[in-house]
Amino acid sequence: MRSSAVPQKAVILVGGEGTRLRPLTNGIPKPMMPVLNRPFLEHTIAYLRQCGIDFTILALSYLPEVIQAHFGDGSKLGVQLAYAVEHSPLGTAGAVKNAERYLDSTFVVLNGDIFTNLDLADMFAFHRRKGAKATIALTYVDNPCAFGVVETDDVGRVRRFVEKPKPDQVPSNWINAGIYILEPETLEHVPADRHYMFENGLFPLLLELGEPVYGYRFRGYWLDMGTPEKYLCLNCDLLSLKEKSALISGLSKDGIYCDGDVTIHPSAQIVGPAIIASRCQIGRKVHIKGPVVMGPGCSIADEASLEEVVLWRGVNIGAGAILKQCVIGDEAEVEARAQLINRVLPPRLS
Repeated sequence: MRSSAVPQKAVILVGGEGTRLRPLTNGIPKPMMPVLNRPFLEHTIAYLRQCGIDFTILALSYLPEVIQAHFGDGSKLGVQLAYAVEHSPLGTAGAVKNAERYLDSTFVVLNGDIFTNLDLADMFAFHRRKGAKATIALTYVDNPCAFGVVETDDVGRVRRFVEKPKPDQVPSNWINAGIYILEPETLEHVPADRHYMFENGLFPLLLELGEPVYGYRFRGYWLDMGTPEKYLCLNCDLLSLKEKSALISGLSKDGIYCDGDVTIHPSAQIVGPAIIASRCQIGRKVHIKGPVVMGPGCSIADEASLEEVVLWRGVNIGAGAILKQCVIGDEAEVEARAQLINRVLPPRLS
């Protein structure tokens, strides 16, 4: 999918506090949450690089120093990174306005909690062919009532936006996918240093002004990982190869991937897919059924059972405990013989 026919720069909106993901985001920025044991934001940056975009601006607000310390100048990921830090939340459009000094040509904007395989080169070709000032990626959902719905005409030009319509007032099943291609002059309409949104601010204003705003429909993979359920789903989808990450290659459908210093008792049973990170210890008669992701330094005591779970760093699972469809944060402990079904345990804050 790598192509030179894409905008040269992208802005990723990673300033939110991740309130829908609490308690997992207590003390950790949402973009740093591990997906297959790598920060989610690394997957997004790798996707953009695969598409041909090597210069990315990160729009930060919540715990910016954590993200800056991890990513630095981006050279470890083979990209160039710049930062636009908000002293108070500026909203989606306001955050991009805050990065305006970097944006001197057509650029891409992505919401920081979206995982997708959208072909940006094809979307950019659509944008140029239509002569658009703004192009909004649209994804199809069966029930659009919880989303911002975008109504377009026969050639894709946006007619109107309907936020979270009632079931009997749904004009379309195509929703705003949180991915945009914009011309830099659109930012002239965004006020500086104040909270302002794309969804109910800039985009409706551009329509009022008669500017060409288009919707680009695609039916590929799209997931908003902004809730614990969707976060778990993303990990499972990637491990099960329902979708691939540009960051990680070489996975197989039922593979079991262990770092070299993992200790596994001979009586333990592991059915993939599973990723087991360094220093993990798996005890006697433990049963693991994938998809399962275990972060570094996890300990699974004797006769525990795990199915469809994501464990972060340093998690301790007691003897005989049963976990299914769970996400367990850093350093958390699960008592012996506990039964956790569809549960989330927050990280233990130091």
